[in-house]
Amino acid sequence: MENIINFDDFQKVDLWVGTVVEARDFEKARIPAYQLKIDFGAIGLKNSSAQITTLYSKEDLLGKQVIAVINFKPKQIANFMSECLVLGIQNGKDVVLLRTGHEVEKGTQVL
Repeated sequence: MENIINFDDFQKVDLWVGTVVEARDFEKARIPAYQLKIDFGAIGLKNSSAQITTLYSKEDLLGKQVIAVINFKPKQIANFMSECLVLGIQNGKDVVLLRTGHEVEKGTQVL
């Protein structure tokens, strides 16, 4: 393993649980994606572009909890500002979302 970091570096990554409250097709994305609006409770709403269209429909995502990195610098993707990174596992051409095993309060920090 070549990318070894120390624990202090890991602690700089803010991972939080949020609930998807809106999912729209991202028509200007080069790779099929959704524009998500995620509610992180007291932290507020954040937007994310997510390339998860092969396994998830927009309707399936509504009300689902996701895990995201919320302290990356916002990134302009076409005409959309992505403010957080939803975490997933690359499985061939698909991305499988990382999720909690049980429902937790939105805005819960992942430790």
